[in-house]
Amino acid sequence: MSNSLKKIDNPTFFVVGSGPGDPDLLTIRGFNVLKAAKVILYDNLANKELLNIASNDCEKIYVGKKPYGLCTSQETIHQLIKYYAFTRGNVVRLKGGDPFIFGRGFEEILFAREHGIESHYVPGISSMQASGLSDIPLTHRGVSESFWIITGTKKDGTLSADLQLAIKSKATVVIYMGMKKLKEISLAYIMSGKGAVPAAIIQNASMPHQKRVVCEVKDLFEAAMNSALTNPAIIIIGDVVKAAEFIAAQQAHKSA
Repeated sequence: MSNSLKKIDNPTFFVVGSGPGDPDLLTIRGFNVLKAAKVILYDNLANKELLNIASNDCEKIYVGKKPYGLCTSQETIHQLIKYYAFTRGNVVRLKGGDPFIFGRGFEEILFAREHGIESHYVPGISSMQASGLSDIPLTHRGVSESFWIITGTKKDGTLSADLQLAIKSKATVVIYMGMKKLKEISLAYIMSGKGAVPAAIIQNASMPHQKRVVCEVKDLFEAAMNSALTNPAIIIIGDVVKAAEFIAAQQAHKSA
């Protein structure tokens, strides 16, 4: 990176959520920010079609992180944010889903602000919300009145202990980054006597190549293997997975 370029006095930085995958699910605010961008640092999960919104002179730089594969380090991303903010003036960090849900978006905003860069957050539709496209609501009256959002893999690589607390509740449980922990997740439910709770895995939610499997939580690993499901995917556990069947049964009972 050259330091010979003229430094811009009032740089701006935007962290933008691109949504679960379908480009039509980008917010209007996100569209307008991309249109004005001078540099876009985009993630692996951000739909590449969204880059076409930007002007022709906008520089697009891939800084993706593939699970269990090669990735751009967070420190490198931070330095790119700083460099391009002060040399190009308007930098957009385009991230999949919502940047503040297991996306390190707030970390990047804090870094930018520490270096005097005006920073803004643009929310995105999270992949868990796209479960509704598969008739799986996160809450539904008479089925689930709350939900937990849990990371399947913490910084140290372990499964979050919060899962044990969530299992004790009647809430819907949504697990991000949990595909490598399917056996552990199933075992936790089995040990709590809840192995028969409905569960679903949704891969590439909202996209034409979306894949989904529904099973009992005790069978998560086998179901994923049989359907060749991999990342990126979310795991949803709870009666909402079969909410449509539940509602149909209720209506049938009332009309009988």
